[in-house]
Amino acid sequence: MKPPESPFSLANLAAPAAGVGGAAVVALDQAAIIYDPSGFAEPPSLDWFQSPPGKSGADRRGRGAVYYLATAAGAAVLRRYRRGGLMARLGTDRYLWLGAEVTRPFREFRLTAALYRAGLPVPQPLAAAYWRSGMTYQAALMTKRIDRAETLAERWRRAPAAIDWAALGGLIARFHALGICHADLNAHNILLDSAGRAYLIDFDRGRWRALDAIWPAQNLARLHRSLCKIGAGQPETLVAPADWAALESAWRSQLLHPASIGEGAR
Repeated sequence: MKPPESPFSLANLAAPAAGVGGAAVVALDQAAIIYDPSGFAEPPSLDWFQSPPGKSGADRRGRGAVYYLATAAGAAVLRRYRRGGLMARLGTDRYLWLGAEVTRPFREFRLTAALYRAGLPVPQPLAAAYWRSGMTYQAALMTKRIDRAETLAERWRRAPAAIDWAALGGLIARFHALGICHADLNAHNILLDSAGRAYLIDFDRGRWRALDAIWPAQNLARLHRSLCKIGAGQPETLVAPADWAALESAWRSQLLHPASIGEGAR
């Protein structure tokens, strides 16, 4: 018998009847907005995504800027989709149009909303939009702002002793056990709030994968490489072997005990 499809698989997330619970989509001329009507009585204006009215700040991943907005749904962060690395040479913020449901903002909004509904520690997605020009499109995503949060990289530089490495390992295992592969798991895509609670952010290109022994370990190795890159040339900021061992041990332990994966507050 074929096993049931994961609720996080692309097929389920993209199906109109199985999309984000309560989400609404507004089709415009050569554009569309998907949003959570529990936060917005009216859909956000497309202008908010194209020319954000909020204060801009540096994108910690080095891809342009993010914008901090005051919205009807509360304090929010808006991120424009931009390419990084070698792909930026082909255009920093334009993507090939292949259909609405496979646009990066719609896919990320739907996946993040499914994770949020499942009780996983991710920012609440509020809205996303794309706007077309010929065979390409631009896009942006709006999520609820996590109050007084900083990235793992920032916390590590500022107060390394305050980081609970074992808790981070358990956090990552919760996602892996459900088959959620973060496409860019690094120290800039993990947020820690003032109480030390951790969240994963930026699920652009994230997807569900059947759990095996290979990709979760590769995903974790990506995080380790990002930490080593941050600490390169600064031996005092390198992750202590005991700290990484605590993270890895907790990660393995959680994967071996899937019954506990869904437990715990966001």
